[in-house]
Amino acid sequence: MFGITLPQSFLQMNTIFISILIEALPFVTLGVLISGIIQIFVTEEMIAKIMPKNKILAVIFACFLGILFPSCECGIVPIVSRLVSKGVPISAGIAFMLTAPIINPVVLFATYIAFGSDWKIAIYRAIGAIVVSILVGILIAYGYKDSPFKEQFHHHHVHREKSLLKKIWQTLEHAVEEFFSMGKYLIIGSLIAAAVQTYVKTATLVSIGQGPVSSSFVMMTLSFILSLCSEADAFIASSFRTTFSTGSLLAFLVFGPMIDIKNLMMMLATFKKRLVFMIVTGVTVIVFLYSLLF
Repeated sequence: MFGITLPQSFLQMNTIFISILIEALPFVTLGVLISGIIQIFVTEEMIAKIMPKNKILAVIFACFLGILFPSCECGIVPIVSRLVSKGVPISAGIAFMLTAPIINPVVLFATYIAFGSDWKIAIYRAIGAIVVSILVGILIAYGYKDSPFKEQFHHHHVHREKSLLKKIWQTLEHAVEEFFSMGKYLIIGSLIAAAVQTYVKTATLVSIGQGPVSSSFVMMTLSFILSLCSEADAFIASSFRTTFSTGSLLAFLVFGPMIDIKNLMMMLATFKKRLVFMIVTGVTVIVFLYSLLF
C-alpha cells in the first residue's frame, strides 16, 4: 500500500490472537446463552431446592454440576455470576466455576485423545480439578463473608408470568448484552496472551523448568499466559510430553482452565478484588502441591 511492512513477529502475534479468539468464541457464545437461559427460565426457588443447605455439601455438589454444563472457562464467569445472583452461595458458585471447564465430558474426552487415547492423564486431571475446587470452595465458605460482586453489578429481579416466546426473546436479548460485556475482556485477554506467546520464547521457559518444583511453576505460568480454551489445551500440553514431567503437565491442565488471562480479566470485572485474590492464591497453592504428587 504505502510501502509499510509489518514485522513478521507482529503478523505471527495477529495469527495467534485470531486463533485464540476463534477457538474461544463458540464457548463464550454458549456460556452467555446458558447464562441467559438461567436468567430467564431458572428461578431462585428451583436452585434453592436442589442446593444442599450445608456449606461443605453445597461446595461438593457444585463441583460436580460441571458435568452437566459443558462450558469452557471463557464462558463460565457469566454463568457463575448469574447463579450467585440467584442465591447460590458464592463458595459453591466458585467451586462450580473452577471444575466446570475441566470435568465436562467434552474436555475429558479431548484430553484422552490428546494423550494418545490414554485415560490416565484425563482421570488425574479430573481428580485434580475436584480436589482444588472443593478446597478453594471451603476456604471461601469460611473465609469470605462480604458481598461477592463489585458495586456496579446490578441484577434485575422481575418475575412476572411471561409467554414462552417473550422468555426466549429475553434470553437472547440477555445473551447478546452479556456477550458484548464479556467480549471486551475476552479480546483484551486474548491479545495479551498472543503478545506473550509471540515475544516470550518457549525455549526460555523449558530451560527454567527442569526440576520438579520449577517445572510445575513454569507450566502453570505457561497455562496462564497461553490462555487456551480448556477444550484444546490438552493438545498443547501433550506437545510438552517429552520435555516435562507428568506432574507439571497436570499443573498446566488443571491451573490453566481455572485461571488464565482471559478468565482473570472477567473475574476482576465481576467480583471484588479480595475474592479474586483468594481464588487465585488458593488455586495456585493447591494445584502446585497436587502436581508434586506425580
